[in-house]
Amino acid sequence: MQSSTIRQLFLDYFSSKDHLVMPSFSLIPQNDPTLLLIGAGMAPLKPYFTGEKKPPHPRVVTCQKCIRTPDIDRVGHTGRHATFFEMLGNFSFGDYFKEEAIYWAWDLVLNGYRLPLERLWVSIYKDDEEAFKIWNEEIGVPADRIARLGKEDNFWEIGLGPCGPCSEIYYDLGEEAGCGKPGCAVGCDCDRYLEIWNLVFTQFSREASGELVELKQKNIDTGAGLERLAMALQGVHSLYDIDIVKPLYEHFQGIADQSRGNQQVPLRIVTEHSRGTTFMIADGVIPSNEGRGYVLRRLLRRAVRFGKLLGIGGNFLTDAVSLVADIMGETYPQLNERHNYIRQVVKLEEEKFQETLAQGMDILDGYLEKMQEDGNEVFPGDIAFKLYDTYGFPLDLTAEITAEKGIEIDREAFEDHLKQQQERGRAAARISGGDELAEKYRDVEQLSTEFTGYHTLEQEARLLKALVDGQFRPGIKKGDQVELVLDKTPFYAEAGGQVGDTGEIRSAQGLIVKVEDTFYSPWGQIIHRGKVQEGRASVGDTVTAKVEDLRRRGITRSHTATHILHRALRNCLGDHVNQAGSLVAPDRLRFDFNHFAGLTTEELLTIEKEANQVILLNLQVEASITTLDKAKEIGATAIFDDKYEADAVRMVSTGDYTQELCGGTHVSATGEIGLFKIVAEEGIGSGLRRIEASVGMNSYKKTVDREEVVKNIANSLNTSENRLQEKFDEFLAESKTQAKALKELKQKIAALEVKSLLDAVEEVDGAKVLSATVAVDSIDSLRLVMDEVKNSLGSVAVVLGAVADGKVILVGAVTKDLVKRGLQANAIIKEVARRVGGGGGGKPDLAQAGGKDPSALPDALKTVKDLVRDQLKSAG
Repeated sequence: MQSSTIRQLFLDYFSSKDHLVMPSFSLIPQNDPTLLLIGAGMAPLKPYFTGEKKPPHPRVVTCQKCIRTPDIDRVGHTGRHATFFEMLGNFSFGDYFKEEAIYWAWDLVLNGYRLPLERLWVSIYKDDEEAFKIWNEEIGVPADRIARLGKEDNFWEIGLGPCGPCSEIYYDLGEEAGCGKPGCAVGCDCDRYLEIWNLVFTQFSREASGELVELKQKNIDTGAGLERLAMALQGVHSLYDIDIVKPLYEHFQGIADQSRGNQQVPLRIVTEHSRGTTFMIADGVIPSNEGRGYVLRRLLRRAVRFGKLLGIGGNFLTDAVSLVADIMGETYPQLNERHNYIRQVVKLEEEKFQETLAQGMDILDGYLEKMQEDGNEVFPGDIAFKLYDTYGFPLDLTAEITAEKGIEIDREAFEDHLKQQQERGRAAARISGGDELAEKYRDVEQLSTEFTGYHTLEQEARLLKALVDGQFRPGIKKGDQVELVLDKTPFYAEAGGQVGDTGEIRSAQGLIVKVEDTFYSPWGQIIHRGKVQEGRASVGDTVTAKVEDLRRRGITRSHTATHILHRALRNCLGDHVNQAGSLVAPDRLRFDFNHFAGLTTEELLTIEKEANQVILLNLQVEASITTLDKAKEIGATAIFDDKYEADAVRMVSTGDYTQELCGGTHVSATGEIGLFKIVAEEGIGSGLRRIEASVGMNSYKKTVDREEVVKNIANSLNTSENRLQEKFDEFLAESKTQAKALKELKQKIAALEVKSLLDAVEEVDGAKVLSATVAVDSIDSLRLVMDEVKNSLGSVAVVLGAVADGKVILVGAVTKDLVKRGLQANAIIKEVARRVGGGGGGKPDLAQAGGKDPSALPDALKTVKDLVRDQLKSAG
C-alpha cells in the first residue's frame, strides 16, 4: 500500500467517525514560545487541549508534518529513527475516550490496513486496568500479547498539569529485524517490534503535591507514524525502503563514490536530513545560529559533512530539493510553490559551509590525532569555539565528530568563550567610536538629557556642556564649530536607522546655532553638532532648541512607512522576514531584511499595493509603554534580545495592522505619509535583501519623472502613450514568431538525425529497441531527437546519449504499449547511468540522467538491449 493511500485512508476513516479533517499546520509553532518546532500531531492543537481556545469541532483528525531532534544521533544507525516524519492523529476534546479510541484504532489496523493479526502486539501502562479490560475482554487481544510497561514508556506527562497513561500498537517485523537476544520483546530497543500507533489517554492532572487528580474533561491524543505504518504495509524493515524515501536514498547512492566502504549510515543520514531541511525551509525557517534556525543549520551542515564522507561533490543537497518536491509536492503544494526559494536557501548554506568544511576538518582531525597520542579525553572548549566562530561548525556537529573518537567537549569552556564574544560585541555597540571617542565625551558621562521631541518641536532648555573644536569650553561665540549638551531637547539623535534632527538653538541674548546633526554620545547623552551663526553663550545659559519642521515631517513619514513595509513584507513573503537594518531619512527610506531570493515584480507590486492601501485607511499611529513580555504576547515585531528593558518598552501601533518596538518618531495617522513607491530592490549579502522607497512629494516627483520616460519611449517608437503596450506586443509577437521558426528548424535537424538512427533499431522479443549516441549539445535537443524517434516508430524503447560540456547526458522513453508489457524507462536509464558514473530517474515512460565518464558511454548504451530483454522476461 502506497504512503499516499495510507495517509488518505486514515483521514477518510476518522472523517466517517465525525472527525473534522484539518490540514497540516506549519512546522513553526504559532504563538507558542515553549516550542521551537512542531514535534507531534497534538502540538498545534495544544490551545484546544488546555481550554485556551474553543476547538472548531470536538473531534479532529490530521496528518501533521513534524521535526524532532532528540534522537538525531540515532538517525541512520537504525531503520526507524528520523528527525522529519508525518504523524497521523485523531483527537477528542472532551468527547469520546478510551473505549472508542482503542476500538477504532484496532478496527482501522485490522480491517482498513489489513495488517496480519499474528504480527500485532499491544502495550499498556502497567496500572491501567481499564485499558487492559478493553483490549482483552472487549477487543479480544490475548493477555500474553498485551505488554505492561512502566511510567517511562507508557505514561505521558510534562511537569504539572494534564497527563495520562498510553497504549501502543506494535508491529512485529520478524526475528531477522531483531537483536537476537533471549529477552527481546515489546519494549526492546531494537528494530523488531515497531511502534506504529500511540494512544494517549489524558485523564489526570498532576498537582504540585504530586497527587494525580481525575480530570472532568478527558481528552484523546493519538499518533500513528506514517513512515512506520508504511514499513509494515510495504513489508520492509527500514523507513529508507518505503516508497516516499527510497527514491532519495537511491539517488544519493547513485552519485556516491562506491569505493568508500560501508555507506549505509551516511547515505541514510543525508537522505533523512534532505527531507527535513526541505520542509523546514518551505515553512519559513532560515539557517542561523540560534533557535529553530540553528536546528536547520545543524541538519544541513551535518548532511554536507556526511555527503563529503560519501565522496559526493557539488551542491548535492540543493539538487535533492527537486526530488523531495517531486515525491511530496502533491500532498504538500508549498514544496512546489516555493521550490526555487528552497533551492536558493539550501544552495547558499551549502556553499557557505563547503568553503570552510575542509579547512575546519583539517584542524579538527589534527587536534583529535594529537589528543589520542597524548591520551586526552576532553576536547578544548576554545578550539571548539574557533571551529564554531571561524569555520561554521555547529557545536553539536563538532561534538558528534569527537564522540566518534570517544572524546568529549569541554562545553563549559566553549560557553565562556561564546559569552566573552557576545560581551565584546555589546561593548563595541555601546561605544561604537572606540576608546578615543569614549574619552572625548568623558566629562558628560554623568549628565542626562530629557528627550521631549515626541510631542513638541520647540523646547526651552539649559546649556549643560559645550565642546569647541573637540575641547570643552565655558562658552561659545560666532564662528565656533560646536557640540552642545542640553538638559532637555526636542532633537532626535540618530538611532534605529532614523537620521538625527537638524534645526536651530537660539537665546534671548542673540545666540543662533545652526544644528547640522544630532547623535548620542557613548554614554547616552544627546549631542547637538553645528556652527554658531550669531552671538555668544555660556554654560548654564537658557536657550531655545527648535527642530526643522519640514525635515522632521519627512522623517516621520519615512519611519512609519518602514513599519508598514515590514508588515507587508511578512504578509507577502512569510514570517521569516525580519529587519536587518534601515535608513529613515526625510526624502527616502531604506529597509534591509533577511530573505533568500530576489523579489519578483508581482511580489513587489503586491507589497507596494498593500502599503498604499494601509496609508489610505488613515490608521491612527500611537505609541505606548508596556512590558517586554506583554509586547511579545501581543505579537509586536522586534529583535527580542537584551537591548530592551524587560519592564518598560515603547511600542508603536499602526491601528491593528502592525505593532513594533520602536523609539523613533512617527506620523499621527498613516494618511500623512502620502504616496508610497518602491524605487529599488537588490541583494546586499548572503540571505539579505534591500528595498529602497520614497514617500510623499518625493514619490510624486518620481512618478512624474517615470511618466516622462514613458512619453519619450513612445515618441521613439512613433506611437502614443496609449498605444505603447500595443506596440510592445507587436514586437513581442514578432520575437515569438522568430523563436518558433528556430524551434521548427531544430526539429527538422532532429528529423534528419533520426533518419540515420532508424537503421540501428533492433527487435527484442517483439519490442523495437534503439540505443545510440547523438551529436547534440543540450538535453533539450536530445529530447527533440527522442520525440522524433517515438513519432517515427510508434512503439519503441529508446535510450539516447550525448556528451555536452564534458559530461554525459541521457534520455530514455518507453511507449505506453511497452510499459504495459513491463518495460520501465526509469529502471533502464538508472542502470545505464550507473555505468557512466552517474545517476538519474524519472517515470516508467520517460526518464533522464547524467554521468561523469563520456568514454564509457558507447559500452553503456550497448547494455540497453539486454536490459530490455531482462525486464520483459521478468514481467512474464
